[in-house]
Amino acid sequence: MTDRYSKLNFSLAAALLLAFLSGCASKTPAPVEDRSQSLKSSAAQTGPGFHVVKKGETLYSISLEYGQDYREVAAWNYITDPNRISVGQSLRVMPPEGSAQAQPVVAATAVGGAVVEQRSLDGTTPQNSSQYKQSPKVQKEPYSDAAYARLQNPGAQPVEVAKTEAKATAPVAATTTAGAGESSVEGVVWSWPAQGKVVGTFAQGKGVDIAGKAGDPILASADGKVVYSGSGLRGYGQLVIVKHDATFLSAYAHNQKILVQEGQSVKRGQKIAEMGNTDSDTVKLHFEVRRQGKPVEPLDFLPKR
Repeated sequence: MTDRYSKLNFSLAAALLLAFLSGCASKTPAPVEDRSQSLKSSAAQTGPGFHVVKKGETLYSISLEYGQDYREVAAWNYITDPNRISVGQSLRVMPPEGSAQAQPVVAATAVGGAVVEQRSLDGTTPQNSSQYKQSPKVQKEPYSDAAYARLQNPGAQPVEVAKTEAKATAPVAATTTAGAGESSVEGVVWSWPAQGKVVGTFAQGKGVDIAGKAGDPILASADGKVVYSGSGLRGYGQLVIVKHDATFLSAYAHNQKILVQEGQSVKRGQKIAEMGNTDSDTVKLHFEVRRQGKPVEPLDFLPKR
């Protein structure tokens, strides 16, 4: 009888153990969300605002092509190492919708009895600008630094605005003389970045080449912020890129020494580098002006000599 009970107890124990193990095996581990993959896939798109990486391209060269700060491009694409991108990878190269960079500079609002129109960075009026019309009719004040400053400080004493809408919206010449050795083009005041003779024209490349001696000062051609400083772009040597606004940036290549850092604000005429021949067979400054990333003729922006 004892042996019988022992066998029965052993069988029950074995059955319980088997049931327990089966229950454990049936439980699946909690899913782990791979955020890195989801973040990557969110940027893996094509079309306007995106760029597919080609052989030989770097994050720096792609950012220059689209007139962007490479650090912002890296942030939009969740890239932690700017030196690691892959051929075929899709990169967002324009600000994501709703980001601060994608918003217009000035919003329409009443300023001292006048309306400052909302305008995009290219100077056009948004399609939905009708929502900013107010009644009774008030005068419009065109965008200016002073108007923008008053938006930031609504309590400030307003300046007198134009008496008629025709005067307030009168067209302004695209290029005007800002002062000796300066020119104002499309809202940016420009001056020469070096004193030497032009030895390479825009027709021969993406910018102009200015001759000089090793160590000659290289000056910021306009106010702005340094968005690149280094030698990561093949063919440019020691390079400085300054972003002037949402439309324009300028590039200064082949320097022997760079005197500014990324993120630093610079003023027109400030020494930012010294002329050299890095990645070049002669001492010279290669100077580019880019509108929304595309090279344009620098001599159209620099004052006449």
